[in-house]
Amino acid sequence: MTYNELKEALYLFGFHENDLLSIKRIKQRHRSLARKAHPDLHKNADPERMRKLNEAARIIMDYVQSYRFSFSAEEFYRQIPEEHLRHQYSWDPIWAGQLEEK
Repeated sequence: MTYNELKEALYLFGFHENDLLSIKRIKQRHRSLARKAHPDLHKNADPERMRKLNEAARIIMDYVQSYRFSFSAEEFYRQIPEEHLRHQYSWDPIWAGQLEEK
């Protein structure tokens, strides 16, 4: 799979490369598009369109399912910036939310 193939598959499904997708959402879109393009349901439907939809679904699902998750501290703090700031400034009483008593 190339990046261009992935972009074309996303475009065919009506997704943008910056969309946050779940497997459930991908399957729902595939089901919806397949209902509109399936040759068994519509006599004038193009079988090539259905083949392209199935291939696009395979490409997107392969990409999503082969994604490797990193559970390192660096990756955690990169994905959750609020926690990164809290971790970075936890020693500071103002940032940590604890004011010194006089």
